[in-house]
Amino acid sequence: MIKIETYIVDSFTNKPFKGNPAGVCVLNQKMTDEQMQSIAKELGLSETAFIILIDKPNKYLIRYFSPIMEIPLCGHATLASSKVLFEINPTMTDIHFKNIQNLDLMIKKHQEQIEMELPVYETIPQNTPNELIEALGIKKISNSEFNKETNILLIEIENCQLLNNLSPNFEKLKASHNSINGVLVTSISDKNDFDFESRYFWPWSGTNEDPVTGATHTFLAKYWAIRLNKKKMNSFQCSERSGFMEVELISDNKLTIKSEAQIILKGELKI
Repeated sequence: MIKIETYIVDSFTNKPFKGNPAGVCVLNQKMTDEQMQSIAKELGLSETAFIILIDKPNKYLIRYFSPIMEIPLCGHATLASSKVLFEINPTMTDIHFKNIQNLDLMIKKHQEQIEMELPVYETIPQNTPNELIEALGIKKISNSEFNKETNILLIEIENCQLLNNLSPNFEKLKASHNSINGVLVTSISDKNDFDFESRYFWPWSGTNEDPVTGATHTFLAKYWAIRLNKKKMNSFQCSERSGFMEVELISDNKLTIKSEAQIILKGELKI
Protein backbone atom coordinates (compact mmCIF):
# COMPACT_ATOMS: atom_id res chain seq x y z
CA MET A 1 0.00 0.00 0.00
CA ILE A 2 1.21 3.50 -0.91
CA LYS A 3 0.36 6.33 1.48
CA ILE A 4 0.39 9.86 0.06
CA GLU A 5 0.20 13.09 2.05
CA THR A 6 -2.61 14.94 0.29
CA TYR A 7 -4.07 18.43 0.59
CA ILE A 8 -6.89 20.53 -0.82
CA VAL A 9 -5.93 24.19 -1.15
CA ASP A 10 -8.02 27.17 -2.25
CA SER A 11 -5.79 29.33 -4.46
CA PHE A 12 -5.98 33.00 -5.44
CA THR A 13 -8.01 33.95 -2.39
CA ASN A 14 -7.66 35.09 1.23
CA LYS A 15 -10.84 33.26 2.27
CA PRO A 16 -11.66 29.53 2.51
CA PHE A 17 -14.14 28.22 -0.07
CA LYS A 18 -13.33 31.00 -2.53
CA GLY A 19 -10.73 31.01 -5.31
CA ASN A 20 -9.80 27.81 -7.10
CA PRO A 21 -9.44 24.52 -5.18
CA ALA A 22 -6.53 22.28 -6.15
CA GLY A 23 -5.37 18.91 -4.93
CA VAL A 24 -1.73 18.59 -3.88
CA CYS A 25 -0.07 15.18 -3.47
CA VAL A 26 3.36 15.20 -1.82
CA LEU A 27 5.14 12.13 -3.16
CA ASN A 28 7.97 10.14 -1.61
CA GLN A 29 8.31 7.94 -4.69
CA LYS A 30 7.52 8.28 -8.39
CA MET A 31 4.10 7.24 -9.63
CA THR A 32 2.90 6.17 -13.05
CA ASP A 33 0.91 8.51 -15.25
CA GLU A 34 -2.05 6.15 -14.89
CA GLN A 35 -1.91 6.34 -11.08
CA MET A 36 -1.75 10.14 -11.08
CA GLN A 37 -4.59 10.38 -13.59
CA SER A 38 -6.72 8.04 -11.46
CA ILE A 39 -6.08 10.11 -8.33
CA ALA A 40 -6.97 13.36 -10.14
CA LYS A 41 -10.19 11.78 -11.37
CA GLU A 42 -10.99 10.51 -7.87
CA LEU A 43 -10.44 13.91 -6.24
CA GLY A 44 -12.53 15.53 -8.97
CA LEU A 45 -10.92 18.97 -8.73
CA SER A 46 -10.06 21.02 -11.79
CA GLU A 47 -6.39 20.10 -11.23
CA THR A 48 -4.33 18.01 -8.86
CA ALA A 49 -0.59 18.65 -8.58
CA PHE A 50 1.94 15.92 -7.83
CA ILE A 51 5.22 17.13 -6.35
CA ILE A 52 8.39 15.23 -5.51
CA LEU A 53 11.76 16.47 -4.25
CA ILE A 54 14.49 16.11 -6.89
CA ASP A 55 17.31 18.11 -5.31
CA LYS A 56 17.64 19.35 -1.73
CA PRO A 57 16.67 21.67 -0.25
CA ASN A 58 14.01 23.22 -2.50
CA LYS A 59 13.91 21.79 -6.04
CA TYR A 60 10.82 19.80 -6.96
CA LEU A 61 9.33 18.11 -9.98
CA ILE A 62 5.69 19.13 -10.46
CA ARG A 63 3.04 17.62 -12.71
CA TYR A 64 -0.60 18.56 -13.10
CA PHE A 65 -3.62 16.43 -13.99
CA SER A 66 -7.22 17.43 -14.57
CA PRO A 67 -9.84 14.67 -14.19
CA ILE A 68 -9.49 14.16 -17.96
CA MET A 69 -5.84 14.67 -18.94
CA GLU A 70 -2.39 15.94 -18.00
CA ILE A 71 -2.02 19.74 -18.11
CA PRO A 72 1.50 21.11 -18.84
CA LEU A 73 1.22 24.23 -16.66
CA CYS A 74 -1.31 25.17 -13.99
CA GLY A 75 -0.99 28.40 -12.03
CA HIS A 76 -3.44 27.72 -9.20
CA ALA A 77 -2.06 24.23 -8.53
CA THR A 78 1.47 25.70 -8.48
CA LEU A 79 0.31 28.28 -5.93
CA ALA A 80 -1.39 25.52 -3.91
CA SER A 81 1.74 23.34 -3.97
CA SER A 82 3.85 26.29 -2.85
CA LYS A 83 1.48 26.99 0.05
CA VAL A 84 1.78 23.36 1.18
CA LEU A 85 5.59 23.30 1.01
CA PHE A 86 5.91 26.61 2.86
CA GLU A 87 3.57 25.20 5.52
CA ILE A 88 5.61 21.98 5.83
CA ASN A 89 8.91 23.91 5.83
CA PRO A 90 8.32 27.23 7.67
CA THR A 91 11.93 28.43 7.19
CA MET A 92 11.81 27.92 3.41
CA THR A 93 11.54 31.20 1.48
CA ASP A 94 11.82 30.06 -2.14
CA ILE A 95 11.08 27.01 -4.29
CA HIS A 96 12.05 25.86 -7.78
CA PHE A 97 9.48 23.74 -9.60
CA LYS A 98 10.38 21.92 -12.82
CA ASN A 99 7.38 21.05 -14.97
CA ILE A 100 6.95 18.62 -17.87
CA GLN A 101 7.95 21.37 -20.33
CA ASN A 102 11.26 21.71 -18.43
CA LEU A 103 10.33 25.22 -17.28
CA ASP A 104 11.98 26.44 -14.09
CA LEU A 105 9.15 27.97 -12.05
CA MET A 106 10.60 30.23 -9.34
CA ILE A 107 8.45 30.75 -6.23
CA LYS A 108 9.02 33.24 -3.40
CA LYS A 109 7.23 33.78 -0.10
CA HIS A 110 6.25 37.30 0.98
CA GLN A 111 4.55 36.85 4.37
CA GLU A 112 1.01 35.66 3.51
CA GLN A 113 1.49 36.23 -0.20
CA ILE A 114 3.22 33.90 -2.64
CA GLU A 115 4.91 35.14 -5.80
CA MET A 116 5.25 32.87 -8.83
CA GLU A 117 7.54 33.58 -11.78
CA LEU A 118 6.00 32.31 -15.02
CA PRO A 119 6.74 32.66 -18.74
CA VAL A 120 5.16 35.35 -20.91
CA TYR A 121 3.38 34.08 -24.02
CA GLU A 122 2.17 35.87 -27.14
CA THR A 123 -1.25 35.83 -28.77
CA ILE A 124 -1.99 36.06 -32.48
CA PRO A 125 -5.23 37.16 -34.18
CA GLN A 126 -7.57 34.28 -34.97
CA ASN A 127 -11.14 34.08 -36.18
CA THR A 128 -13.67 32.56 -33.81
CA PRO A 129 -16.43 30.27 -35.13
CA ASN A 130 -19.89 31.85 -34.87
CA GLU A 131 -21.13 28.63 -33.24
CA LEU A 132 -18.66 29.11 -30.38
CA ILE A 133 -19.64 32.74 -29.85
CA GLU A 134 -23.33 31.81 -29.82
CA ALA A 135 -22.70 28.91 -27.39
CA LEU A 136 -21.02 31.36 -24.99
CA GLY A 137 -24.07 33.62 -25.17
CA ILE A 138 -22.12 36.52 -26.67
CA LYS A 139 -23.71 38.80 -29.27
CA LYS A 140 -20.66 40.91 -30.11
CA ILE A 141 -16.90 40.48 -29.58
CA SER A 142 -14.22 43.18 -29.52
CA ASN A 143 -11.30 40.94 -30.43
CA SER A 144 -10.29 37.30 -30.86
CA GLU A 145 -6.77 35.89 -30.47
CA PHE A 146 -5.03 32.57 -29.84
CA ASN A 147 -2.13 31.36 -27.69
CA LYS A 148 -0.37 28.29 -29.04
CA GLU A 149 1.55 27.27 -25.87
CA THR A 150 -1.64 26.74 -23.88
CA ASN A 151 -3.85 26.07 -26.92
CA ILE A 152 -6.38 28.59 -25.61
CA LEU A 153 -8.59 30.98 -27.54
CA LEU A 154 -8.93 34.51 -26.10
CA ILE A 155 -12.07 36.56 -26.69
CA GLU A 156 -12.37 40.17 -25.53
CA ILE A 157 -15.84 41.64 -24.98
CA GLU A 158 -16.84 45.22 -24.31
CA ASN A 159 -17.64 45.24 -20.58
CA CYS A 160 -17.39 43.17 -17.43
CA GLN A 161 -21.14 43.19 -16.73
CA LEU A 162 -21.66 41.12 -19.86
CA LEU A 163 -18.76 38.91 -18.74
CA ASN A 164 -20.33 38.37 -15.31
CA ASN A 165 -23.67 37.44 -16.85
CA LEU A 166 -22.38 34.83 -19.31
CA SER A 167 -24.18 31.49 -19.04
CA PRO A 168 -22.74 29.23 -21.77
CA ASN A 169 -24.41 26.21 -23.27
CA PHE A 170 -21.52 23.83 -22.58
CA GLU A 171 -22.79 21.01 -24.78
CA LYS A 172 -22.94 23.36 -27.77
CA LEU A 173 -19.68 25.02 -26.75
CA LYS A 174 -17.80 21.72 -26.77
CA ALA A 175 -19.30 20.82 -30.17
CA SER A 176 -18.35 24.21 -31.67
CA HIS A 177 -14.58 23.56 -31.78
CA ASN A 178 -12.44 20.42 -31.88
CA SER A 179 -8.86 21.65 -31.52
CA ILE A 180 -8.56 23.94 -28.47
CA ASN A 181 -8.08 23.27 -24.76
CA GLY A 182 -10.30 26.15 -23.66
CA VAL A 183 -11.69 29.62 -24.30
CA LEU A 184 -10.81 32.64 -22.16
CA VAL A 185 -13.28 35.54 -22.18
CA THR A 186 -12.00 38.88 -20.86
CA SER A 187 -12.90 42.55 -20.52
CA ILE A 188 -11.65 45.73 -18.90
CA SER A 189 -12.79 46.04 -15.27
CA ASP A 190 -15.08 48.71 -13.87
CA LYS A 191 -13.91 48.02 -10.31
CA ASN A 192 -11.56 50.47 -8.58
CA ASP A 193 -9.20 47.74 -7.36
CA PHE A 194 -8.84 45.84 -10.64
CA ASP A 195 -7.64 46.52 -14.17
CA PHE A 196 -9.19 43.62 -16.10
CA GLU A 197 -11.44 40.62 -15.53
CA SER A 198 -11.81 37.19 -17.09
CA ARG A 199 -13.60 33.86 -17.09
CA TYR A 200 -12.21 30.58 -18.43
CA PHE A 201 -14.31 27.78 -19.96
CA TRP A 202 -12.65 24.46 -20.78
CA PRO A 203 -15.10 21.57 -21.26
CA TRP A 204 -12.66 20.12 -23.85
CA SER A 205 -9.94 19.31 -21.31
CA GLY A 206 -11.22 19.83 -17.76
CA THR A 207 -14.38 21.09 -16.09
CA ASN A 208 -16.95 23.45 -17.62
CA GLU A 209 -15.51 26.55 -15.93
CA ASP A 210 -12.27 27.02 -14.04
CA PRO A 211 -12.86 29.28 -11.00
CA VAL A 212 -9.51 31.13 -11.15
CA THR A 213 -6.78 30.43 -13.69
CA GLY A 214 -3.12 31.39 -13.29
CA ALA A 215 -1.94 29.80 -16.55
CA THR A 216 -4.15 32.00 -18.73
CA HIS A 217 -2.31 35.02 -17.36
CA THR A 218 0.87 33.87 -19.13
CA PHE A 219 -0.68 35.51 -22.22
CA LEU A 220 -3.47 37.59 -20.68
CA ALA A 221 -1.00 39.80 -18.76
CA LYS A 222 0.81 40.94 -21.91
CA TYR A 223 -2.46 41.28 -23.80
CA TRP A 224 -3.77 43.81 -21.28
CA ALA A 225 -0.36 45.41 -20.63
CA ILE A 226 -0.31 46.56 -24.26
CA ARG A 227 -3.88 47.86 -24.16
CA LEU A 228 -3.59 49.61 -20.79
CA ASN A 229 0.06 50.67 -21.13
CA LYS A 230 0.83 49.18 -17.71
CA LYS A 231 3.30 46.53 -16.54
CA LYS A 232 1.77 45.94 -13.10
CA MET A 233 -1.96 45.17 -12.99
CA ASN A 234 -4.60 43.62 -10.75
CA SER A 235 -6.70 40.85 -12.24
CA PHE A 236 -10.10 39.60 -11.08
CA GLN A 237 -11.62 36.32 -12.25
CA CYS A 238 -15.36 36.82 -11.92
CA SER A 239 -16.47 33.19 -11.68
CA GLU A 240 -18.99 32.13 -9.04
CA ARG A 241 -16.17 31.45 -6.53
CA SER A 242 -14.06 34.39 -7.81
CA GLY A 243 -10.40 35.14 -7.13
CA PHE A 244 -7.70 37.74 -7.57
CA MET A 245 -4.01 38.17 -8.37
CA GLU A 246 -1.43 40.86 -9.07
CA VAL A 247 0.47 40.39 -12.32
CA GLU A 248 3.65 42.20 -13.34
CA LEU A 249 5.70 41.94 -16.53
CA ILE A 250 9.33 41.90 -15.39
CA SER A 251 10.90 41.22 -18.82
CA ASP A 252 9.90 40.28 -22.36
CA ASN A 253 9.64 36.63 -21.41
CA LYS A 254 8.89 36.57 -17.66
CA LEU A 255 6.11 37.76 -15.41
CA THR A 256 5.24 37.43 -11.75
CA ILE A 257 1.88 36.48 -10.29
CA LYS A 258 1.30 37.29 -6.64
CA SER A 259 -1.64 36.13 -4.52
CA GLU A 260 -2.68 34.08 -1.49
CA ALA A 261 -3.91 30.53 -0.81
CA GLN A 262 -5.75 28.74 1.99
CA ILE A 263 -5.20 25.11 3.03
CA ILE A 264 -8.62 23.68 3.88
CA LEU A 265 -7.92 19.95 4.12
CA LYS A 266 -4.97 17.69 4.94
CA GLY A 267 -5.17 13.92 4.78
CA GLU A 268 -3.62 10.66 3.67
CA LEU A 269 -4.43 8.99 0.39
CA LYS A 270 -4.04 5.20 0.35
CA ILE A 271 -3.70 3.23 -2.87
